[in-house]
Amino acid sequence: MSEDVRRIEIVVDRDRPSAFTLRVDGTEQSYVDLDDPRRLEFDYIQRMADVIDGHGTAGEPLRCVHIGGAGMTLARYVAATRPRSAQIVLEPDEEITALVRERMPLPRHSGIKVRPVDGRTGIAAMRDDFADVVVLDAFDGDQVPAELTTREFFGELARVTTPDGLVLLNLADHAPFPYLRRAVRGVLDAFAEVMISAEPATLKGRRFGNVLVVASQATLPWETLARRAASSPLPYRVLPYREVVQGFAAKTAFTDQDSQPSPARPRLGTFFG
Repeated sequence: MSEDVRRIEIVVDRDRPSAFTLRVDGTEQSYVDLDDPRRLEFDYIQRMADVIDGHGTAGEPLRCVHIGGAGMTLARYVAATRPRSAQIVLEPDEEITALVRERMPLPRHSGIKVRPVDGRTGIAAMRDDFADVVVLDAFDGDQVPAELTTREFFGELARVTTPDGLVLLNLADHAPFPYLRRAVRGVLDAFAEVMISAEPATLKGRRFGNVLVVASQATLPWETLARRAASSPLPYRVLPYREVVQGFAAKTAFTDQDSQPSPARPRLGTFFG
C-alpha cells in the first residue's frame, strides 16, 4: 500500500445510532448527530457555537463562511438554530466531502453550499462585507495550513466581513505559544477587537490544545461569553482584548513570505472538530 493513501473513516456512535465521527488517519475531525445537529461533542465547537449564538438576534439568519468543512458540524448547527441562513463551506478535499454527503447527508434546504476550493481562493472571490460570520477551522492532517494565518489573509477576512461581523479561528499550540503569538499579532493588525478562549490547562502551558481566537471590528461581549464558558462541563477561560495584547501578541505577524503551519499535535488523546 502506498504511504500516501489516507485512512478516512466514518464511525457510528455506539450509544447514538444517528451520530457519527469522521476520522482521518486516526484523528477525529468531526462529530455529527443527524437527528440533533444542536448536540456538539467537542468542547471548542461548543465555544464557537456560544459566540455565534450571541451574535445579532437569536434565531435570525446569518451569512456564514466556513473555511474547512470536514463533517460540517458547525454549519449544521447554524442551519438548525438559525433557519434560512446562507452558508458557504470552503472545503478543497472532495473525497471527504463526497463521503460525508453519502454517509452524513445534509438536510434538505439546509442553505449550506460546499465549494471545492481552498480558503485563500474562496475568500478572494467574495465581495466586500459579505459575511456576518467567518469560521476558520481547517487542518491539513493535524496542522493549520501556513497560508491561513498570515497578515495578508487576515486582511482579506476583514474585507469580506461586515463591520460588526465575527471571525472565529480554531488554532492549536502549546506554551510558550510561538505560533499562536504570531498568528494573534496578525489578527490584531486586521481587527479592532480580539479575544481568546481555551482550557485553563492549555493557557497555563500544561498541555497542547485548541485555542479559539475571536475577532471583530465591533465590541465583543467577552464577559457574557466568559460566564457561559466557565459553566461548561470542561470550563474554558476567556481572555479580553487587553490580556490578549499583553500576553499573546508577538511583535511580528506571519506574512505570505515567512508563514508556517501550526505545530504538529501529540498523537495521544487528540481531537479536532
